[in-house]
Amino acid sequence: MTGDPASAAAVERPPADPVLVEIVEGTLASVEKEVETAIARTSRSPMIRDAHDFRVGIHDRRLRKLTGRSYSALVHPVARDFPLETMRPGDVFFHNDVYESEGGIGHLPDLCVTVPVFHDDGSGAQVVAFVQAFGHHDDIGGACPGSMPPKATSVYEEGLMVPPIKLWDQGVPNRAALRIMVRNSRMPASLAADLDAECSACLMGARRLGDLFDRYGRAAVERSFDAVLEATTETYRREILAKIPDGTYVWEDYAEHDGVDEPRLHRQRITLTKVPDRLIIDFAGTSPQARGPINHCADYADGNFLKKWLAPILRNLADTPERMAELDVNEGVVPLIEMRFPEKGTLLTPVFPAPTNARTFVILRLLGVLAGTLAKAVDGNMPADQETIRYTGVFGTGADGEPYLMREVLGGGSGGRHYADGEDTIHVVPDSRNLPTEFTESRFPFIVERLGLAVDSGGAGRFRGGLGYEKHIRMLRDASFMSIADRSILACWGVKGGGAGAPFQVTIDPGGPAERELAGLVEAEPVRAGEVIRIRTTGGGGWGDPLEREVDAVLADVRCGKVSRRAAREDYGVAVEGPDDAPSADAPETEALRERMRRARPADAPFFDRGPGYSALSGGEPFPEVDRR
Repeated sequence: MTGDPASAAAVERPPADPVLVEIVEGTLASVEKEVETAIARTSRSPMIRDAHDFRVGIHDRRLRKLTGRSYSALVHPVARDFPLETMRPGDVFFHNDVYESEGGIGHLPDLCVTVPVFHDDGSGAQVVAFVQAFGHHDDIGGACPGSMPPKATSVYEEGLMVPPIKLWDQGVPNRAALRIMVRNSRMPASLAADLDAECSACLMGARRLGDLFDRYGRAAVERSFDAVLEATTETYRREILAKIPDGTYVWEDYAEHDGVDEPRLHRQRITLTKVPDRLIIDFAGTSPQARGPINHCADYADGNFLKKWLAPILRNLADTPERMAELDVNEGVVPLIEMRFPEKGTLLTPVFPAPTNARTFVILRLLGVLAGTLAKAVDGNMPADQETIRYTGVFGTGADGEPYLMREVLGGGSGGRHYADGEDTIHVVPDSRNLPTEFTESRFPFIVERLGLAVDSGGAGRFRGGLGYEKHIRMLRDASFMSIADRSILACWGVKGGGAGAPFQVTIDPGGPAERELAGLVEAEPVRAGEVIRIRTTGGGGWGDPLEREVDAVLADVRCGKVSRRAAREDYGVAVEGPDDAPSADAPETEALRERMRRARPADAPFFDRGPGYSALSGGEPFPEVDRR
């Protein structure tokens, strides 16, 4: 990789002071959180300020990610184009070009700001680290509001592409570059404020981190960096990789549509080989790149970004949920994973200028593909499939005559686990959240009439999948609805006997004269004033045999409105009687019902349940061969 100043042989160093390692690790976490808090408090757009769809990362001068609360982009493209020795205090670098980002940026709305940290040991200021922020911004141009045209066939339709540039030069903003970016946005004031917030917060973080070097010295702090990453490597090797039997395991999953062609199975396949010291992840068999915008540029910098993106799935093999929560994902996981990519021209190796704005369909599906592959290796002791990201929103003209855009990233249910139910309405993007109703109703011309759990959306299982949202939005003015969503045909899969969750669904004017169902990818569906938009997000897959679920747990779900009486009977074999607020089970009927359901099952049921959507897209095949144990 060009631009890495640490490609020379490592120099022998004395061991790190364990007390200083703790201080350094705590300082890194504190600086990361402080920068995130500053961005959240000073940005303007709902996507950044309220939905918190942005990330902060701290990297050392060797471009290694040091912090582990969340994923982040890469410093590699900045160091590639701007040698470290040419950087000066007060410089701020910017990029969002997917194909020039070394795999760290997935689509153009993700704008990335990078600030170098300097330390002067008496021989002049030198770069010692980087503070970086990247987030999903409301609009950076392109063919439609929100810069995510679902029918795009070229990246040129998706907005303004900016390769790495110096946005601030020694504390002086590049007004011309800022003006160009803001001019291309339909939401110029929000974009300008967000960029100012991100640049200022990262500069603040760089000063805080510089203080750490001034206090303890560069050599001691860098030894501590090494110790932090080495500890992660050793922990994952000892506690996680050791639980995976040596061998080769294959599984695949699919995106269902690309916005351009008719829905079909866009395959993402993983062949996982566990050898004693590492995991080899081979993506051979992944489908050709799509004409529509679901491609993801993964095959850069040896898959550095993708390694850290997928590694959180490995934490599910920790001894306890508490231990899982303690395990960070930083550059220390990179030596444990080898990635092998297919030739150029696949969903993971697209050729410029293939569109990528909906690349979440692929990159988020890969989390589930790795989880499913590991499930085959460890007898199902991995969670069932989790919710997948989707962007929904409305845009139009407000009562003041000004254009508006409201977009929201609604979560869904996580998969059931071998020890507990899945979580309701979570999000795979850390710290992200839905927009507060009080805020949206005061700013946009609609009323939120309902926001709650989608009944029966979680996959049935011994441990039920988490539930998705049900949200009803009544428009007060004519508007357009947009959606960038997957899992509207295929569902979150269940494992080891667990059932699939309910898919994503959008209905306009439910129960009214103009009722209509929408596909997951919608650019500008007209919605009349007075019509309701009903959004139901995905439920997580179930884990284990639903007929082994405790009857009291099923009754509790019925009482709480998470499972209907019909589903209690048809999915769990529980005959519910009594009032809704105090349901009970007819024990003899329940026992007989469960026995009949067991006898009716096929003897060769697959290890995974994908729901009816797979058969609909596969030409009638009930499941793929890889779903067998």
